[in-house]
Amino acid sequence: MNSTNFQIYSRQDVADHYAAMEDLTPCEKSLFDEFIKPGAVILDLGVGGGRTTPYLSSRASRYLGVDYSVEMVRRCQQKFSGREFVIADASDLKFLESGSLDAVVFAFNGMDYVIPDEARHRCLEECRRVLRPNGVLVFSSHNPRAVFVRPEWNRDHVRRVSDAIGVSSRLVSGASFFLLNIAVAGRAVFRAAWGSAGRIGKRLPKSAFWRGEGYMLDAVHGGLLTHYSVPHRVRAELQEHQFSLVKFLANDYPRRPNSYCTDWFYYACMKSTPEDATEQTPRS
Repeated sequence: MNSTNFQIYSRQDVADHYAAMEDLTPCEKSLFDEFIKPGAVILDLGVGGGRTTPYLSSRASRYLGVDYSVEMVRRCQQKFSGREFVIADASDLKFLESGSLDAVVFAFNGMDYVIPDEARHRCLEECRRVLRPNGVLVFSSHNPRAVFVRPEWNRDHVRRVSDAIGVSSRLVSGASFFLLNIAVAGRAVFRAAWGSAGRIGKRLPKSAFWRGEGYMLDAVHGGLLTHYSVPHRVRAELQEHQFSLVKFLANDYPRRPNSYCTDWFYYACMKSTPEDATEQTPRS
């Protein structure tokens, strides 16, 4: 366990931040719907403030949320009084019986904070142990080569503003949309270029970028030591722990994954025999 990360996740303000989150991403919902069957017994690792709890617990015959932060678990218990939460480390699930779960979810890149490497490996071993045959593990991991930031802006919002400006004239509305869209797009492109320059400066000198796997400091919450890994490295690690990688999606799904733009990838894998793990070709 990394003590600095643990102290950060134990802070009340950080717990409040995660407790305020509610929505699933389209990527998460797609994988949960595809791989987690209704009536499943589900373990929600790194549950944080309970963002995934309503959706996963609604599909579960039994739902258990786990986090090593007392503050995170306290927030979950306050928000979801009828559901089960436990304080525990993701690399030590001895309180769970072998082969007792249908699905393990480790959302929002929680696996990247199970540090050091030995702890992450124990976490994968524990996930495999507690899953039933063909049980599913769904988790996400940071991409060390995400150095380019895509320009983003809300075209629907621009359209609403332009329609309000030109409420009495379609010509005025169209002209307003054109000019506003150019202005907003220009601002988005500038911000994306600035963000990309910062990432390039920080990540290109790091061995994790070139190796496709390693540790870097994420500035969030004052600085979290974070494990990063590209998809083929993740797949190799999963095979070592007898998981078959079945599918992975970009965090900005439904866009297609991009090796240098996608911030993190979500992975769906199944407990398997070693022979199965070498034969599976993941879908993206």
